[in-house]
Amino acid sequence: MSADTPRRIVLLRHAKADWPQVSDHERPLADRGRMDAPVAGRKLADTGIPFDLALCSTATRTRETWKLAVHELPERPRTVYEERLYEASLGDLLALLNETPDEVDDLLLIGHNPGMHALADALAGKAEGDTLQRMSRSGFPTAAFAVIGFSGSWKTVEHGVGTLLDYWAPHD
Repeated sequence: MSADTPRRIVLLRHAKADWPQVSDHERPLADRGRMDAPVAGRKLADTGIPFDLALCSTATRTRETWKLAVHELPERPRTVYEERLYEASLGDLLALLNETPDEVDDLLLIGHNPGMHALADALAGKAEGDTLQRMSRSGFPTAAFAVIGFSGSWKTVEHGVGTLLDYWAPHD
């Protein structure tokens, strides 16, 4: 892979979760989340991105979001359930990206806020059109996703390296 290999990172926040009497990690999706997750999956399919790898938090709400969203994609990418995505800091998320094998061109992360929004903000040194304003205005709600493009090796991913190519949020 050359230094100018185009790559995309898609950051998907889990859909709306319920608040039953369980640990935070075990919180399931709420009714609205079960409706929004397949819509997010259809919008992901509309991007035309052929994901090589999906990294999904081990939390119940992220696994349920992915299960509902992935059925809307034309092809199911290889999926790894990554416990480090749960409660991940910006530094943790950058470290995960830096560990991504260079055979992966298009990566999907299914995770949580504030990490997903912080990572999108940190990576987006530039933005196409009004994507950054829309993302800032909506605050990265549940089931939202951001698409960030960059060139080079995953080991070089750092603050400002990417361009915010697309942003979508339900109910926007």
